[in-house]
Order: sequence, then structure tokens, then C-alpha cells
Amino acid sequence: MEEGARSCLLRFRHRLEQDIKPSYLMDHMISDGVINVDEEERIRTQDQAVALLELLLRKDNRAYISFYNALVKETYDDLANLLYDDLPQISANAHKSSSDGWTPHVQMVLSEGGVPQRPVVFVSRPELLNRVRERLYRLQKEPGWVTVFGMAGSGKSVLAAEAVRHQGIIEECFPGGVHWLSIGQLDKPDLLVKIQSLCFRLEQSLDSQSLHRPPNSLDEAKERLRFLMLRRYPRSLLILDDIWDSTVLKVFDIQCRILLTTRNRSLTDSVSGAKYEVEVASGLDENKGLEILALYTKTNPQGLPEEARSIVRECKGSPLVVSLIGALLKEKPNRWRYYLCQLQQKQFKRIRKSSSYDYDALDQAMAASIEVLPDEHQELYKDLTVLEKDIKIPAKVLSILWDLEPEEVEDILEEFVNKSLLFVDSHNKPYLYYLHDLQLDFLVEQNRTQLEQHYRDDPPTSGDEECLYWIRFLTYHMARANLSQELYSLMFSLDWVSIKAQIMGPAHLINDYVEYGPILDKEFQEFLSLNGHQLEQRPFPDVVQLALSQPPTSEVYRQALLQAQDRASKGKLYVDWLNKSSVESLSRLVIHPHQGSIYSACFSQDGAKIATCGASKTLKVFKSTSGEKLTEIQAHDDEVLCCAFSPDDRLLATCSSDRKVKVWNVERAMLLRVFAEEHEEQVNHCQFTNTRRQLLLATCSNDKFLNVKVWNLNRPSSQNTMFGHFEPVNHCCFSPDDTYVSTSSNDGTVKLFQVSSANEWKTINVSSMFTESDEEVLVKCSTWTADGKRIICAARNAVLLWDLEANKKMADCSGHLSWVQRVQFSPDGSQLLSCSDDQTVRVRLNKCVRDGMTGSVLFQSEEMSSRIRCTCMCRQPSVVALGQENGTVQVWSWQSGEGRVLKGHKEQVRCFSLLSHSPARLLSWSFDGTVKVWDVESGEKLQDIEAHRGAILSCHVSPDGCFFATTSADKTAKLWHCESWQCVHTLSGHQDCVRSCRFSWDSRRLATGDDNGEIRLWSVKEGALLKICSRDGKDGMDSLHGGWVTDLHFSSDNSLLVSTGGYIKWWDVEKGKALQTFYPTGSALKKIHVSCDFSTFVTIDNIGILYILQRVV
Repeated sequence: MEEGARSCLLRFRHRLEQDIKPSYLMDHMISDGVINVDEEERIRTQDQAVALLELLLRKDNRAYISFYNALVKETYDDLANLLYDDLPQISANAHKSSSDGWTPHVQMVLSEGGVPQRPVVFVSRPELLNRVRERLYRLQKEPGWVTVFGMAGSGKSVLAAEAVRHQGIIEECFPGGVHWLSIGQLDKPDLLVKIQSLCFRLEQSLDSQSLHRPPNSLDEAKERLRFLMLRRYPRSLLILDDIWDSTVLKVFDIQCRILLTTRNRSLTDSVSGAKYEVEVASGLDENKGLEILALYTKTNPQGLPEEARSIVRECKGSPLVVSLIGALLKEKPNRWRYYLCQLQQKQFKRIRKSSSYDYDALDQAMAASIEVLPDEHQELYKDLTVLEKDIKIPAKVLSILWDLEPEEVEDILEEFVNKSLLFVDSHNKPYLYYLHDLQLDFLVEQNRTQLEQHYRDDPPTSGDEECLYWIRFLTYHMARANLSQELYSLMFSLDWVSIKAQIMGPAHLINDYVEYGPILDKEFQEFLSLNGHQLEQRPFPDVVQLALSQPPTSEVYRQALLQAQDRASKGKLYVDWLNKSSVESLSRLVIHPHQGSIYSACFSQDGAKIATCGASKTLKVFKSTSGEKLTEIQAHDDEVLCCAFSPDDRLLATCSSDRKVKVWNVERAMLLRVFAEEHEEQVNHCQFTNTRRQLLLATCSNDKFLNVKVWNLNRPSSQNTMFGHFEPVNHCCFSPDDTYVSTSSNDGTVKLFQVSSANEWKTINVSSMFTESDEEVLVKCSTWTADGKRIICAARNAVLLWDLEANKKMADCSGHLSWVQRVQFSPDGSQLLSCSDDQTVRVRLNKCVRDGMTGSVLFQSEEMSSRIRCTCMCRQPSVVALGQENGTVQVWSWQSGEGRVLKGHKEQVRCFSLLSHSPARLLSWSFDGTVKVWDVESGEKLQDIEAHRGAILSCHVSPDGCFFATTSADKTAKLWHCESWQCVHTLSGHQDCVRSCRFSWDSRRLATGDDNGEIRLWSVKEGALLKICSRDGKDGMDSLHGGWVTDLHFSSDNSLLVSTGGYIKWWDVEKGKALQTFYPTGSALKKIHVSCDFSTFVTIDNIGILYILQRVV
């Protein structure tokens, strides 16, 4: 490596090690071939930034250049500028003005060779320029071809001319000179004239004796040129600009050094020699486009009008289009909005301006590319008008559209790709093809009048399940064709919902309903939004069953009921939720983003996105309208406890149990900052300031003292640390004007700190408001009213309003039955939202909060010494038995009021069963692992059985009274004889606690369910395993049953089984296969009551919703 480059790396080594993300940079450097995979692996096992810099210092100039280019690509512009001045000679002038590398000698050589001058408005593209020059250096020792290819207007010619405008290239590689020849679309006579002119120019520089008559044919011209290039100009470069035809190129196949520009990358396949390529595909970035417009209009880039940025975006990176617009604005500087509208309306013909380019309007350049195709291929290319932007498609899709064999389609697409009319993603198998935005815009503009007719004549459909394109975009194409009625019928079909959701997922479906909402109603969108998380289950749920939970007046329910009735007549099982009209859903969208708990979810400031994080250690971002996943990041090494958007929605902050705080770029899913050194315990919460004036981030943690910090993202360490709390801080929140930050702590206080000075301003002693109990008061969170004059805080089960000016409590909004975890005002301040461990969310009007109004108690149970866990009634004698948590059983006669206490269990009694009515014997079982048998009348303990090593979780007596079964936390179930009280069989095989059991009505089978959601069917006689219900149906995000299997019931004919857990499932007993699943609104269903005819089912979920379900017939 050159001394200057090495010295530069050493000089800025510390700053580079601090700021770079080596993994992204190494990907580019491996592509350039300057480091290998083994070196990358060694770097990854060390401090990556330090190791990468040490490796670079042992490399050559190419490694320095590659590292510089990687910094440019990854937008480390400030770091790239540090290295720029010491770039080795190969690219020392990549960024500099022409005077740096364009000496008078270079200027003379290029002028004599006919190389075009720089355009009046010129913007450098250093990355592409370096790649072309690197390829040219490969021609230093041997002849060969360097092909610069790309679509029309991508700047190939300017790039080729600029690549040779370099003293090092001229002196080291091409001391014989550089000779430029513009070709274009020429016939043979015109091509002969071009070569005659070139030969004359080359001979004119020699002595007069070397002059010959002009060659009369192409063959003679080829030999003359070969002689001149090999004998008289042996180390010179011939630049052929704008080559279209391989036959033209063969004329120049004379074993010399050639740089050519073309739209067709395959042209050099027909010639011999070494070949190198540079693709010009990406176009200009936004800043380069703005620079061109600023140069044309002689304006500072920061002073450009607001339309400038939109114009650059509409130009899609095309140097030609940006230059055309800039030239027009130079003469008509007041037409920014007019030309923006022309671009948005794809009026390419109106955007024209004479220039040095062969075409003065984009439509001419695009059309010229298409016109060289065979006639039949031109028509096929026009068919690509129906594709959607930014979508890559396999050849199989077009084989359906064109009605051709896939192999033939692949050949045609290869031709389009070679002519830069189409792009290919070769990283996928099969290959995927796509159009540049400008190409698609041009096709749409050219074929606008024919597009609708194309759809109507031949609407794209496919029965091929592998052809995902049509399943995803059929609605798009139907809408483009104005097939409104057909689109309505398609999207209001449960069959379509089922097919598309199963293959593409629910988010694409919801997007369709949002996109085409004006011609549809909202019923199906609401249905999908509320059930989308169910449609992500595997095995895929029955959409008809899900739709039966919709309101009875909806079209969704009507279709579902008709289909359910039809399928029920053929033996399919469906259940209808009879009392669903009594439950109103306030949800707009339900998603299931993470495995495990979700600790934080937040809206972006514009409401378009939702970010979530949790126990899965990931951060995910979704569309708020459809739940479509936009980003997924493996964010931390431990649980992610909080996430927050910045005021402009460009950044996301996360904090974690791993004690780190991270800041991410939302759009690129790229890590920007890590603050890992200062918090010593888990970081509980993070929040950005509310305004963009000075962007700060506040964090709070479980640290003992230094538990609240404010960070400036431009600094490696915290800007301020707030002192005052001596217990963990759960939440922090900026005031609306960002003057103060409020903190909520386990020490029972809310403290307000000044952001600028970090001084404590006020302390609110929340614990002093809970004088009725000695329990500690943990303040979970606090939030500000919109005017910044009041603070709401949550502690225990109360929500408290504090007036900062009066310094007193204004209201106490009790009502929750358990701890309140979060409170937040609506954006307009009219409503207060609170959520609690009682699994409810309450919305209160702010007026009620301000006035201190509280709700009345609706119900409160009588306080008892020990909770009642179970009851059992006996008719003869007329008694009721109560089982309590303290292990006692009380038997009461409801006629006489006399009671008897049966003592013996050491832990809580779980349930009872009557073994017989005459004499009345009661079976009780408990967490102490024992089963006891009692005489109900005398209270005598008849049997005391040590049944299990663990707690007994369920027990059931067979209908014939011969056996009873017990299940336990020891993962076993046991069968017992009711006369001998001996264990007949021990049933092993469950991998988790066995939670429930039930005998079939004929007493021949026993069903058991465990906490992993697995159900097993056993033979009572042999104790053998008969079936494991749907063992292969486990969803990766859940257990088999969405939770514990809590209850089981057989149908009267013993052919069906119903089970409850996270949801309700019906099973075929003989096959062990699931027949149907009902998903409740809540979860954790405990028991289900079943009618004798197995047609009606009643249960209740954990949030108190009652379900009365009836089989559809």
C-alpha cells in the first residue's frame, strides 16, 4: 500500500474503529475480491473494527480503494471524505475536479482522439468510475474488451469518457492514445465511412508516406485498422460508443484494446479475447440528482424549491431525464411544478430539449431500444405493461400470459435482458425478472389506450398453484381493467380469502381491501383485520368457521352459513356462535407478531406503522392498516423491553434486559448507534423527545442510583444523568415541550427533571396516597396532559391525576381489579387509556378525570377465610360439598343448615366426584397428590390413596362406575378400580403436566390432555395408547391447543371428542384428526358444558365472554 494511504489509515484509525459497522463493509470488499471468506471469519471472532483495520494495513492499494468504495456505498460520507485525499493513483481523482487529473497532456491526447468534452453540467459518480478504471487497468498487459452496459439514458457515454480523463490511465495503460468512435444504429455504408474517417485520423498523425487511399470495403477497412492499431498504435485504446449490433462489433475484432458502451451486454459473445463488464444500472441517487438541478439553475442545493426533490424521485435515477428537466428549467426557472406534473402524468413527449445526447426526449431513447427487437418480440415486450412496479416475476408467469412454453419464454427474456430492456435477479432459482420504473412508465404511457382492452380480451388467470404472481396480483390486474363487478365477486368470496391467505398470508389480503375500498364495503376488511392472526396458524384454519363468528347481518356471515350448511350435509362439522351479537369488538386489527410475551408496541407518529418487541429478542415493524410485516430485526441478546419511534419516524430506539440501548434506521433496518456501557442493569423504557428541534433519547433502568439518562445521538456517551431515585425506574416521559422528563419508580415517587440541566424540579410522592396498606407502592408509568400542566400516573390498581401548578392530587380513577401497567392520553387529550393486569383496557373521558368522578362498585364477593375451589351437589342426602384452598371439605345440608368439616387433605381440594348415591360416597382429590373417599352422611374417611408424586390436576369416574382416572403434574395418568382401590394401569408418555381426563360413555376409552396441548386416547382394558390427536399439527408459534388442555367431552356415540384450551377443538376419535377449531376472543378456556346430543356447547374465556355454540345442520 502506498505510504500516503497507509499513513491516512493510521491517522484516522481510532475514529474508524469507533464508527464503522464491519459486517456491511466486508460484504462489499469480498465482492471486490480484496478479502476472502477465511479472513472475514477470523475478523468476526475478534473486535471486528480493530481486526478489519489491522488487516487493511497489511493489504495493497486495491484494498484501500475497496474500503473507500464500501464506505461510500454504506453512506459513511464523513469517513470516506477523510480517506479521499490519499486515495492511490488508480482513483485519486475520482472526486476531484478536472484540473487535478486532467493535465494539458491528457487534454491533448483526448482531444486528438475525438473523446467528447465533459457536459456543461457534470456530476461525478466515483463508485462506477472506479469500477470502469479498474477494468481498464486489466488491459494494461494484454488486449481485451471492457463493456459498459445499461439502459437508455443511464449515463454510459459520459462515464466512458470520464474514465479515460485520467493521467495514470493514459500514461500506464494507453500511452499510444485514446480514440473515440460514435457508432449508433448504422448500416454497412455508414459504418465504412466511420472507419475510413478513423483510419484517416490515425494516419494523419504519421508521416506523409504512410497515407493510403481510403479502404473500399469493410474487410479492407478491418485489415487497415488492424495494421494501424497493432503496428503503429500498439498500446492505445479504442472507444466504441453506442454499439447496437454484434455484426458491427466483429469489424473491430482485431486483437486490440477496446472500451464499448451498449444497451446489449451479450454483444461481446461474438468476438474473441479477454472480456470485462461494468453494469450501469442504479442511476443517480437523490443528492446527485439535486446537484445536477442546482448546477443547471445556478442555485445552491439547499435553496432549491420543494418540488426539486419530487422531480428527482420521479426521474427514477436517470441522468438523461434529470438533465433534460434541468436544461428546461434553466430557460424557464418558474416551471418547477409544471414539469413535476408532466413527469407524474408520464407525459414524456413534452419533456424534450436539444442536447449532446442522440435523443432529445426520453420517449425517443426508449422507443429506439424496442425498435431493434423482432416484430413479434416487440408485441410481447409491450405486454409487460400489465406488470406492477417493483415486482419480480418468474418466467412461468409470462408463459401463461403469452401462451408459450417456459423454455421459449426464458430465451425471449434473455434477449430482453441482454438489450437492457429488462433486468434479472439471478440470485433466485428460478430467475426473477423485473422492469426499471422508467421502462414501465414508458410502456404504460405508450399503451395506455390498449391496456384495458388487453385485460378484457385475455384476463390473466392460472390454475397453477406454484404461480404465486397471479394469486398476489390478480386483484390488481382486475382493478386496472375496470372489472369492478368481477373484482367485487372475487373479493367477497370466502374461497378466494382462504386460497390467498393460505398462500400469501393475511396482510396481502387486507392490503387489497384497503387499496380497493372505494368500490367495496368494509365487512371483509374488518373480518380479515380481526382474524388475520388466526390465518397465520398452521395447520391453516377453516375460514368458513372463522366467518361464522361475524355479525349475523353481514355478508361474510351469510356466505359462511350457506357454505357451512352445505358442507354439514356432507358430514363436515361446523358450530355457530349463537350469542355473538351481545359482544362488541373494539379491535381494528389483531396480529400475532412474536413468540412469547410482547412487552411494548407503539405507533409511528404518522400512524402508518406499528413497532413491537418482546421476549423473542426481536423488533418488528408492521403496517397499521393491514398488519403486513415491513421489517424484522434480531435486535438484542436478551428480551427487548421497549421500543419508540423518533418524531420524524426515521429512527427506532430499543432497550433490553441485555443492558443495551440501540438506535435503528427504520427504512433500512440498519443499526446506527449502540449505547452499551453506562446502564449496569436492564433498561426498562426509552422515549424520544416530542419535537425535532433537538433530538434526544431518554432511558431508565433497574440501576440503583444512575438509573435515568438522556442521550444525544451524536455523542458516544450520555448527555445527562438524573439523580434522585434509589430504586428501579420503570418509565420515563418527556413533557409536550420537551422541557421536562418525568420518571416513575419502584420507590413510590414520580420525579420531574429539567432536561437541560438534569436538576430535579418536583417530586410527587405517590405512595403517600395509599395509606390503607403497608404494601410497597410501585409506580409503573406516568404521562402528561397536552397542556403540560397535569401528570397522570399509574400505581397498583389506580390511576391518579396530579396538578403541577396547584401541587395536589386532582382525581383518583380507580376501577381496575389489578395492577395498572400503562396510561396514555389520546392525541387530542379528550380520552385517557389505561391497561391492567386484570386483562382489561379502560377508556375514560378526560372530563370525568378532571372532575374527579369515580365509578360505583357493581359487585363484590363475600370475604372468606379460604377461597372456595369447587362444589358438588348430592340429592340423597340433600347436601352440597365445598372444597377450599386450605385443604378442608365442608358438607352442608341446605335443608337443615347443618355443616360438617372433613379434614385430611394437606393442600387445596381441586374437585369432587360422587362415586355412588346409595350409600353416598364422595371422591375428593387435591394438590397434595392424594385421593380420598368419604361417606357423605357420617363424614367418615373410607379410603386414603397416595396416588401421585405430584399434584393431582383432574379426576374422572367412568360412566359404569367401575373405574376412576387421575392425572398429575408428574406427567402421568393412572386408572384405578373403584372396589379394590388399586391402580390398574399407569399411563406414561405425556411430555408435560397431564391437566385433564375424560372417559368415553361406553367406558372403553380414556382421553387425557396435557399442558403442551397434546391429547392422547387410551384403551381402558389394556391401558394401551390408541391415538395421539394431531401430533403433527403443532404451530411453531404456539402449543397444539393454544395452551393447556383443560377439559374433554365425548359425544354420546363416542365417535367425537371436544376439547378446550386456548381454543375449542373437535376431533374424530377413530382417526385422531381435528375436525374443527373455534377461536374465542380471549383465551384460557377452563371448562365446557356439552348438551346430551352433542349439539350445543357453552364455555367462557378469561376475559369473561360467554360462548353458546351450536352445531350447524
